[in-house]
Amino acid sequence: MPAVSKGDGMRGLAVFISDIRNCKSKEAEIKRINKELANIRSKFKGDKALDGYSKKKYVCKLLFIFLLGHDIDFGHMEAVNLLSSNKYTEKQIGYLFISVLVNSNSELIRLINNGIKNDLASRNPTFMNLALHCIANVGSREMAEAFAGDIPKILVAGDTMDSVKQSAALCLLRLYRTSPDLVPMGEWTSRVVHLLNDQHLGVVTAATSLITTLAQKNPEEFKTSVSLAVSRLSRIVTSASTDLQDYTYYFVPAPWLSVKLLRLLQCYPPPEDAAVRGRLTECLETILNKAQEPPKSKKVQHSNAKNAVLFEAISLIIHHDSEPNLLVRACNQLGQFLQHRETNLRYLALESMCTLASSEFSHEAVKTHIETVIGALKTERDVSVRQRAVDLLYAMCDRSNAQQIVAEMLNYLETADYSIREEIVLKVAILAEKYAVDYTWYVDTILNLIRIAGDYVSEEVWYRVIQIVINREDVQGYAAKTVFEALQAPACHENLVKVGGYILGEFGNLIAGDRRSSPLIQFNLLHSKFHLCSVPTRALLLSTYIKFVNLFPEIKTTIQDVLRSDSQLRNADVELQQRAVEYLRLSCIASTDILATVLEEMPPFPERESSILAKLKKKKGPGMVSEIEETKKERNVEMNGSTEPATNASTVTPLSSFFLDLLAQPAIERPHPTKSLPQAPLLPASFLFPGTCPLLPKRSLSFESTPSPSTDLLGIESTAVFNSVPLNSTGGSLLVDVFSENSAPVATLASAAEENFSSSSDLTSPDNNIDDPATAVHVSHDDDDDVDELSDT
Repeated sequence: MPAVSKGDGMRGLAVFISDIRNCKSKEAEIKRINKELANIRSKFKGDKALDGYSKKKYVCKLLFIFLLGHDIDFGHMEAVNLLSSNKYTEKQIGYLFISVLVNSNSELIRLINNGIKNDLASRNPTFMNLALHCIANVGSREMAEAFAGDIPKILVAGDTMDSVKQSAALCLLRLYRTSPDLVPMGEWTSRVVHLLNDQHLGVVTAATSLITTLAQKNPEEFKTSVSLAVSRLSRIVTSASTDLQDYTYYFVPAPWLSVKLLRLLQCYPPPEDAAVRGRLTECLETILNKAQEPPKSKKVQHSNAKNAVLFEAISLIIHHDSEPNLLVRACNQLGQFLQHRETNLRYLALESMCTLASSEFSHEAVKTHIETVIGALKTERDVSVRQRAVDLLYAMCDRSNAQQIVAEMLNYLETADYSIREEIVLKVAILAEKYAVDYTWYVDTILNLIRIAGDYVSEEVWYRVIQIVINREDVQGYAAKTVFEALQAPACHENLVKVGGYILGEFGNLIAGDRRSSPLIQFNLLHSKFHLCSVPTRALLLSTYIKFVNLFPEIKTTIQDVLRSDSQLRNADVELQQRAVEYLRLSCIASTDILATVLEEMPPFPERESSILAKLKKKKGPGMVSEIEETKKERNVEMNGSTEPATNASTVTPLSSFFLDLLAQPAIERPHPTKSLPQAPLLPASFLFPGTCPLLPKRSLSFESTPSPSTDLLGIESTAVFNSVPLNSTGGSLLVDVFSENSAPVATLASAAEENFSSSSDLTSPDNNIDDPATAVHVSHDDDDDVDELSDT
């Protein structure tokens, strides 16, 4: 680059900058700037032609004023004129002004492009570099259209100087990122790849950045770069610091180029050529070996450069996931960083080990560091590092350590930062379900989760525990007993009240034999929470009360008194009022057989993917969770949502199929507590019969799975289809297709029903959508032909 002469000092610019700095107020600064702008404008409009030095000085002043935040609306033409100067300093200022101030839509763009073309054709390396830098800085589509065809020719030309090749490679990278469709590919691809063999490492570094970006979009066209990258990396890694003296940074040879080459190799699978693959393995082993050597310098720059190469090499080892020895060594190396005094190294080590935990080769090696990770969770001061520790515990969890990890997460949850509590709750819920050998432990864990962080327990979590309890008969009694005991606490979170109301409404009879949990005590316990809850929870509790009418006839009068109270029948909320009116009327006019049929237990839920993991993926993004889960090998995990407990290995369904690909399969329609229902009108007194609520399905019904394109929060939508209507001992039954999404009649009122209703007709279910377990379904009157009103006697 030409030396700047003393005459280029531009004393006038220095004086102007000094005046600006000496201004005592904003007004004084604006006054001085306006004075200078007036002077520059008069000089540009004067009759006397300005020389190159004066133009350069005034253009520099305009550029400085612009950088201070003031608008510049003149001087552009003078800056463009500087491009035709043969002096480096004048041309440099012209390009600088254009790069900073000129809009890509400017009318001067054609003149600017002509000036750039002249400099590119001049073969003067200094002028060519200035032009290439300007193109890269502006990077507009207009410039891509004008120069995208010329720059590759400059890049691969044999007589182009190394410094110009560097600029051309980076300029082409900039244009490709902004306008990839305008950059030609095929004819010069092989010649660009061979730049990896260039003797000048600066050219190789710039070319590697370009090839990496191109290979990500067109991997097949640049596949030959793998062998060349491995060869170049091998020469760098095995060389001494004196061999690459000009490119050695604090005793680390060419660290930037090494990192770029390792990133390029991550665009491809392991090399198929055995020789190339062996050479790459040797390079990675050498990098891991050098990481164990004593540092050659105590300066932080040395450790930073050394660790940059190491972590990129570990990323490549993880990407290939094919060399068990390298994966275990990488894990051990990262384990040494878990207690490093540098926070950034601890963070990166935890992040990389999260990915290593998903590999079948290194999972066990990662598990050996569980105590260190738990210690980091408790003592780490940086919240981001603690979050990575939570991620690693989640990734390394399996059946052997699930209870320990879940317990540690629950302990940490009490003092965890509010920003990550919801994520920890989701992970605890997933792990507790995924590795629950004893489902009593699962119930205890979820209830403890609600107790510790109830505000952060989403609907998906407590929906899920209800589904699992309903599907597993061996845990229903324990769940009812545990929930009953938990509800006796003076202060219960509302989510616990929801779980308690639902489970006791279904299985309260399993613990009613104990005088400490008699039906009346259960009812009084739930009702004591009623006035402290929100409307959806109160709606669920009302559904629980009507279930109690069927389960415990001895407290029917007590429940009717509650439903008959003014606070219920005249409730300001329409939903609660309607439930109270309909449930009260149902309890009064329905016979025992009809009541038992309508209020029968929930049927088992079909096996379907959990929405808890889907929620976690949405929160963490598509990378952090999905990649770990989709690659993690399951270790004899049974399906927690199965209808019957697994009795042997042949009946066990892998839980991986429960969690992965949540949205890939069509949903199965069935009654469940998570669909949202349309707001139904209040029913007339002659038809005070609720269609159903989540607590009112019929276990005796037969269901056919029907695909549905819609999905719900839990991802388990269903449609109930009645295949037959069995008759009870009295010669008839009231079977209403309350869950079908069809409008066809499915059941009739038989003789037993006629004793309570003056007329009988076919009942048709409306399109019912249940939003949560607190929502009841009401029989719609939209089609008078299909649904007839029933009148009481």
